[in-house]
Amino acid sequence: MLSQPTIDKLLSMKMGAMAEAFEQQLASSRYAELPFEDRLGMMIDAEYTSREQRKLTRRLQRAKLRQPACIEDIDFKAHRGLDRQLLLSLASCEWIRQNLNLLITGPTGTGKTYLACALANRACRSGLTAYYVRAAQLPHQLAIARGDGSYTRLLNRLTKTDLIVIDDWLLTPFNTTERRDILEVIEDRHERASTLIASQLPLSSWHEAIGEPTLADSICDRLVHAAYRIKLQGRSMRESQAAAKLAAAKDRS
Repeated sequence: MLSQPTIDKLLSMKMGAMAEAFEQQLASSRYAELPFEDRLGMMIDAEYTSREQRKLTRRLQRAKLRQPACIEDIDFKAHRGLDRQLLLSLASCEWIRQNLNLLITGPTGTGKTYLACALANRACRSGLTAYYVRAAQLPHQLAIARGDGSYTRLLNRLTKTDLIVIDDWLLTPFNTTERRDILEVIEDRHERASTLIASQLPLSSWHEAIGEPTLADSICDRLVHAAYRIKLQGRSMRESQAAAKLAAAKDRS
């Protein structure tokens, strides 16, 4: 059997991992005694794994997560009111498949962004799509899209994304146009996809912070009523981490 034409055909079909696995089998005698079905299965597994890894890489790149966070690295020892069982339940991503929302509130430095990015990372690793954006950036992106004619395309992309993380929610006030743009995004995603909100403001302050009562009612109604809630508390973890680094530096000196 001429092996090179087979390898060339695999490469032309963009099955590079399978071609590499085939070459490895040809180069090693330890595969010779394996049944044909096992050898074929190993080559197919190599190609499948490679393609899944490339898909994951693309999902993570498109997610644009602010931090490289993972569920496994979350600190449950810090006293900040984080329910371990709830978080592990959310890590299954079933809430995203059911098009539910998640609202994370708490003072600055308590780990809201890290937690949000960790859940978005888990979503990507579970085959779902995610996108991270700060609340102040989203209206700006929509304004640019409206100006260059890509507004509808951007809304469609946002609507089809399984999980959108909106961080620093209501950190700065929205103007009238921004409120309407935000409502349009949330309305299009309502009961179709999941939205994760991370905010320093407690839920009780959202309505007033949004501003215009009618739009505030519409936005809050779509975000809050079908949502899990995590309320973090305690001192800033950044402060604790900075203190630990300073202490370690003093010890080394």
